[in-house]
Amino acid sequence: MAESEEKVLPMGLFMDLERSGPIPLYFQVSQRIEKAILNGELPVGSRLENEVGLAQRLGLSRPTVRRAIQDIVDKGLLVRRRGIGTQVVHGQVTRKVELTSLHDDLTNTMKTPSTHLLTFESVAADDTVAEKLSVVLGTPTLHIRRLRLADDVPVAVMENWLPEEFLTIAPDDLVTYGLYQVMRARGITLRVARQRISARKSTPEEAGLLDVEKNAALLTMDRTAFDNSGRAVEFGHHCYRPDLYSFEVTLVEK
Repeated sequence: MAESEEKVLPMGLFMDLERSGPIPLYFQVSQRIEKAILNGELPVGSRLENEVGLAQRLGLSRPTVRRAIQDIVDKGLLVRRRGIGTQVVHGQVTRKVELTSLHDDLTNTMKTPSTHLLTFESVAADDTVAEKLSVVLGTPTLHIRRLRLADDVPVAVMENWLPEEFLTIAPDDLVTYGLYQVMRARGITLRVARQRISARKSTPEEAGLLDVEKNAALLTMDRTAFDNSGRAVEFGHHCYRPDLYSFEVTLVEK
């Protein structure tokens, strides 16, 4: 997402604020900024003017404007980026808990995925990896770690271990394509997966990669995927920014 100058919203957008009415001012401001984003007046990639300047122009307190902006951040329409400011994004990616890749999810929601390959190496399977992939302890495996971005905004850090047969994967393919695309191109049919979703605090490295505050909360997902013969073909541990990503589950009564 290309950087741009701050976008100053016209005062006309806020002329009808009810300063003595029953509706909280922060909510009124939030609704008007959200409308400007949804109708394209604040296009994707634009930066909102800083909260101090906006508060002064509207004659409101800074906490009121800060809360209004935070409401929109929580909805995934704005993102705070250190050194850049508050920037408009497409919105939060909601992932149904199905056997899909993040690359596919981003493409399906009209976002442009990109990848920074952080680690690509052959490592001996430790106890956890050997158990997850059902291989002998010490067996060579492919260890990859990637930073996935959506429209140039970091969304997730993804770490995977694959069986020895995948050591011949080309690193460039993992930059251009999603992991599941690469696996399908090698004749793998992904059939089912065991998955666990949780949350934890970010490490200092993850905070830097994902452009979030130190010790920020992250969504996490551990997944072991199996092919149509029941063989484990991938084990992964991924962490996501919760302001930009969520999981959706459909529950059916038995």
